[in-house]
Amino acid sequence: MSKDRYHINMTEGNLFKKILLFSLPLMASGVLQLLFNAADIVVVGQYAGHESLAAVSSTSALINLIVNIFIGLSIGTNVLVARYIGANKQEEISKTVHTAMMVSIIGGLILLVFGNVAAKPLLIWMDTPGDVLDLAVLYLRIYFLGMPALLIYNYGASILRAKGDTKRPLYFLSIAGVVNVLLNLLLVIVFHMGVAGVGIATTVSQIISAAFVFVCLMNERGGMQLRPKEMRIDMKNFIEIMKIGLPAGIQGCIFSISNVMIQASVNSFGSVVMAGNGAASNIEGFVYMSMNTFHQSCLTFTGQNAGARNYERMKQSLYICQLYVILTGLILGVGAWYFGGTLLQIYSNDPAVITAGIVRMGYVSKPYFLCGMMDVMVGSLRGMGYSIFPMIVSLVGACGLRLVWLATVFQMYPTIDMVYISYPISWAITTLAHIITYLIVIRKVKTKLQAS
Repeated sequence: MSKDRYHINMTEGNLFKKILLFSLPLMASGVLQLLFNAADIVVVGQYAGHESLAAVSSTSALINLIVNIFIGLSIGTNVLVARYIGANKQEEISKTVHTAMMVSIIGGLILLVFGNVAAKPLLIWMDTPGDVLDLAVLYLRIYFLGMPALLIYNYGASILRAKGDTKRPLYFLSIAGVVNVLLNLLLVIVFHMGVAGVGIATTVSQIISAAFVFVCLMNERGGMQLRPKEMRIDMKNFIEIMKIGLPAGIQGCIFSISNVMIQASVNSFGSVVMAGNGAASNIEGFVYMSMNTFHQSCLTFTGQNAGARNYERMKQSLYICQLYVILTGLILGVGAWYFGGTLLQIYSNDPAVITAGIVRMGYVSKPYFLCGMMDVMVGSLRGMGYSIFPMIVSLVGACGLRLVWLATVFQMYPTIDMVYISYPISWAITTLAHIITYLIVIRKVKTKLQAS
C-alpha cells in the first residue's frame, strides 16, 4: 500500500503539509457536492419563481434529519478503516470495506422507501406554507429515489479517505457535477419541469458518482479491494462501526431536529424570508463544507495514529487542524457576509429576498469559525474512538440550547433575529464544553498507551 500514489502515510512526516495535501482535494469535493444543491436553487430561483426556490431550499434540514443516522455510520467506517491501516491489519480492512458497502445499499433502500412515504407528513409538521407544500413534496420524493446512490458514494468515499485518497472522489464529483448542471439547464429552462427537473438532475448525478466510487473500490488492491460477491455484514466490524458511527449519526439527527425546528420558525415569517434564508444558508454551506474538511482531516489523521499508537501526532493533528479551520472560517465566513448582497443576487433578483438573506448572514456567517472549532474537537475525539462523549456534549450544548432558546427567548421576542442568534451562542458554549471533554479524554488515552 505504501507504493499507492493515492495513499498518505499519516503516521510520519510533516503534518502541516500532509494535512493540507489531504484537505484541499477534500475541500474541493465538498464544495462541488454543494454545487449540486446550489445549481438546483439557482436555476429554480431564476427560472421558476420564489415559491419553487423556497420549496427546494427549505427541504435541506429535513433531508439531513432523515439521512444523518446512515451518514454517521460512514464516519464510523472511516475511523475503523483508518485505524486498521495504521495497524496494517489487511484482513480487518477487507471485512470492514465489505460490511460498510453492504450497509450503504441496505440503508439506501430503507431511506428510499421512508423518504417517499413520509415526505408530505413531515413537511406539514414543519408548517411548510400551502403555496410551497406540493412543490416541496415533489422535490423530496424524486430526491429520495437517489438515496442508495448517495450512501454508496459517501461510504465509498469515506473508505478512500481512510488511506488518504481525497483526489479520486473529487474527480468523480467533478464529472457528476457537470452532468447535474447540464441536466438542470435542460430540464428546467428547456422543458420547464421546475422542481421535478432539478430533482431528476440531482438524482442522476448521484448515481454517476456512486458508480465511479464503486468501480474504483473494485480496482483497489489488498484489503481495500471491494469484491461484490463477498459483500456481507461482519458482525464484529459492524459493531465497531456502530460504536463510533451511531453516536455520530444520532448527534447529526438531533442537530437536524433542532435545525428543522429553526426552519419551522423561519417558515412562520412567510415564503420571502424562507427564500432569503435558504439562499443565505446555501452560501454559508460552502463555508461550512470548507471548514468541515478539517474535521474530516482530524478524524482520519487521529484514527491512523491511534492505530499506530502515536500519541504525540494525535495531539499535533488536532492543533494544526484547529489553526487551519479558524483561518478558513474567518476568511470565508466574514468574506461571504461582506459580499453577501452580490452573492445572493445569484439566487434571486427579488430585493426583499436579498435583504432577508443578508439578515441571516450577519448573525451566522461572520462567527462561523466557532462552528468549525466545535467540529474539529469532535473529529479528534471520534478519531480516538470516543464517540459517546462528543454526542452528549453536542446534544446538550448545541441542540438542547437551541430548542430551549426557541421555546423561551424567541417566544418573548418573536423576530427573525432572535432565531438566527441562537447559532453563534450555541457554537461558543459547545466548543468550550468539547475542549474540557478533550482534556479529560486525552489523559485517559495517554494512560492507556503508557500502561500497554
